Amino acid sequence: MKLIKTNLKDCYLIEPNKFEDERGYFSPYFIQKDYIMENIKFNGVVQANRSKSSKGVLRGLHFQLEPKSQAKIVEVIKGSAVDIVVDIREYSPTYGKYECVLLSDDNNRQLFIPKGFAHGFISLEDNSVFQYLVDNDYAPELEKGILLTDPELKIPLDKIFKEYEIDNPLLSEKDQKHLTLSKSPKFFKY
Repeated sequence: MKLIKTNLKDCYLIEPNKFEDERGYFSPYFIQKDYIMENIKFNGVVQANRSKSSKGVLRGLHFQLEPKSQAKIVEVIKGSAVDIVVDIREYSPTYGKYECVLLSDDNNRQLFIPKGFAHGFISLEDNSVFQYLVDNDYAPELEKGILLTDPELKIPLDKIFKEYEIDNPLLSEKDQKHLTLSKSPKFFKY
């Protein structure tokens, strides 16, 4: 496993080992001891989730509050997506900053998202399948969000839409109602 630092504190791009031959490839995509050795704060897989999205679907930016906040390891197992994370930990040196990463079934990459981050993605292909490994239970009563289209975050959505020829982005009604980061309460004091 290879860890690549992102521009956000404690958030890493992961390149799992990949063993290829004429039959295809094998890739152990989660080995708990590797995370412990790298000092990554992931308390083991409590739940695994998958979502399937059409091209142009936007999801997020989602997070859960304590005591059910979640660290996540995310990847695309079919298709491709631009994954987007925002550090919402109030005292973090990267508070309010974002990272966009291309995840696909071709590049075999994952993203480790620590607790205190808002997460979302843009599906770049029809039938893209996104997988989340999370270290805490889903708690809908503690689920919150930040507006993905928040102009203060300056996420280059228009550039992404143009580059990947997304003409009709689709953001759910629920996700359109999230507040901007500056108007949201400060939930994480890390």
